[in-house]
Parts: sequence; C-alpha cells; structure tokens
Amino acid sequence: MKNHTLVTTFFLLGLTDDPKWQIVAFLFLLIMYLLSITGNLIIILLTLLDSHLKTPMYFFLQKFSFLEISLTSTCFPSYLVSIVTTDTTISIKACFTQLFAAFVFGIAQFFLLAVMSYDRYVAICKPLHYTTIMSTRFCTLLFGTCCLIAFLAICPGVIVSLDLEFCDTIIEHFFCDYSPILKLSCSDTRFMQLINFIFAIIILFITLALVMFSYGKIISTILRFPSAQQKKKAFSTCSSHMIVVSISYGSCIFMYIKPSAEESLALNKGIAILTISLAPVLNPFIYTLRNKQVKEALKDVIKKCTSATSKQ
Repeated sequence: MKNHTLVTTFFLLGLTDDPKWQIVAFLFLLIMYLLSITGNLIIILLTLLDSHLKTPMYFFLQKFSFLEISLTSTCFPSYLVSIVTTDTTISIKACFTQLFAAFVFGIAQFFLLAVMSYDRYVAICKPLHYTTIMSTRFCTLLFGTCCLIAFLAICPGVIVSLDLEFCDTIIEHFFCDYSPILKLSCSDTRFMQLINFIFAIIILFITLALVMFSYGKIISTILRFPSAQQKKKAFSTCSSHMIVVSISYGSCIFMYIKPSAEESLALNKGIAILTISLAPVLNPFIYTLRNKQVKEALKDVIKKCTSATSKQ
C-alpha cells in the first residue's frame, strides 16, 4: 500500500501563527474580499442592466469580473473561516478541488485578457467590420474556449498529482497551491516541477504574445490617425486593459515561473495576497474610473435607485 493512501488530511499553515497578526490578516482579507466581490458585482450588474454597455468589450469585461469573483471565492472564504474556527484542516479531495478551481479560473483569465486585446484590435483596426466579426455567438464561443483550454491545461497535472506519495501534511500556505503541495511529497517531483514550469511558460508566452501582437497592430494603426484627439480617444480605450494586463502578468511571472518548489514560500504568500486580493479590488476601479461609459452607467443606476427609494 502506498504511503499517500494513509494521508487523508492536510493542515494549512496560513499566513501567520501569531494571534494578533491573524486578526490583522483576517480583517484585511475580509475587507479586500468584500471590496472585490462588490466591485466586480457592480461591473457585472452594470453590463447586464445598461443598454449602452451591450457591446463585446463589456461582455468580456463582465466575464472577466465573473472569473475574478470565482478566483477570490475559491481561495479566501475557507481561510477566513479557518482563522475564526482555528480549524486549519482540509481534506485531500477538498485541497485538490481548490487547487484545480483556482488554476482553471486563473488560466482562463489570461486567455480572456488575450481575447479582450483581440476585441480592441478589431474595434480600432477594423471598425467597419467590428459588429460582424465580434457577434454575440462568436464572443460566447471565445469565452467558452478560454474556459475549455484552462480546464484541459490543468487536468493532466492535477491527475498526476493525485498519485503522489505524501510524507508530510503541513502546507505552508493559506490555500492549496501547487508548489507547497509538491514540497510535501516524498516522491521524486523533479519531472512534475519541470512540466509545471514548461506549462506555465507556454501559457504565459502564448497569451502574452497574442496580447502584444494585438497591441502592436493597434499602436501602428493609432499612429496613423490624422488628429491628436482621435489618437487620445483610441489610446484611452486601451489604457485600462493594459494596466490590468501589466498587473496580472507581472504578479504571475514572479509567482509561478520558476523551476523549483523549494523557492521562498514567504515571497509566494505575499505575491499570492497581492494577486488574489489586491488585483481583483483594483481592476473594477481601473475600468470604472478610466471609462466614461461605465461611469455614466453607474450614475444612471444610482439615480434610478435613489428615485425609487424616494418614491417609497
């Protein structure tokens, strides 16, 4: 019988074992989680309710917000509950389910960012054919493809990981991440680490190449615009997306593009906090504050809600 069959439960070490810092961590993460959920739900509701936001650009923004909510909800609630209850245990099945879900949502986000770049490319470089190319059916197909690719990309790694032999049960993280789990194995994980590294490189390279190709075409097209006003307007429609792309790729490169599971887990925890808590909070504000249509839609919804309340 293999050793790993005897291990049925892991213990999540969390961010800190100091009770005072646990309170600080709980309050910080709870606030960030609520802000993230609220901000992204507002984006989703605005794109559903406002007729001016029924375009492919906002369709993809809506789906991106959905993935943000899904990713944060996969990682944070269970950790917040563990701080309150002091129960840090998690079953192996629940752990691998969390790992699988987190990676599916995360990978889907990167492919969706590439799709959103393509959407901006079509809007700016082929404006006359925009509505024809970016039809509702095609947009839905693109989003479904992003999710399918993410699902297929993570499946082999998770399936192989289920057959690992575990010599330890303490995960040095606040959620079930891949590298800390590999560190618990008494099996030889060097090949798995290499495969994980190669997969991460391929996914980031493909999606980043698609983003850069789209924006290369966009910039070359914008520079040919006759007026400065046209150039400014075109760049402003892309600036929010480029900020989000920079945050997403920057944090992920630091977090996952490394060939060894023996890297500093303390650094990983810090980057994970920024990636999973701060980025989902910032993204709705980035898109809202820098987008006139979204701001107008938000004002209209607030006015309607205020008007309905005053009538009552």
